[in-house]
Amino acid sequence: MSLAVEDRLALADLVHRYASYVDARDLDRVVALFTEDAVLVSPEPPRTLEPDVERRGRADVRQALEGVLRAVRTVHQIVGEVYDAGSTPDVAHGAITGVAHHLMEREGGHVDLSWSLRFADDYRRTPEGWRFARRALTIDVVESRPVGKVRP
Repeated sequence: MSLAVEDRLALADLVHRYASYVDARDLDRVVALFTEDAVLVSPEPPRTLEPDVERRGRADVRQALEGVLRAVRTVHQIVGEVYDAGSTPDVAHGAITGVAHHLMEREGGHVDLSWSLRFADDYRRTPEGWRFARRALTIDVVESRPVGKVRP
């Protein structure tokens, strides 16, 4: 079974909205992109870069995402997207690659904590459209470099 073009476009829109809403710090809109019973699995760097902490439901997803608020600014870039049909027309899977820049204040200046990352996504079609049913984050590379200026 293959995905229709309109489903692929809707899934791409979902993924890009996630990145955009996180960067806008609009956690209400981010959380609304998940199903009510969604699962978010993420690492706890620097302890591990593998997805090993599971959060269930929108309230737990929101709590996990609140960590981005410690950054002065975030910039998420989607660099690759692959979408596959699931076992029914209302289920799909995605492999998303990207870079997440976390601009942090450090000792009177700023640093960019940059993550090269991958998401393994499971999507479900709901009455509101496609939503994340499960999202697992793996971080492949963490870099830290000084930054000249950051727009607040």
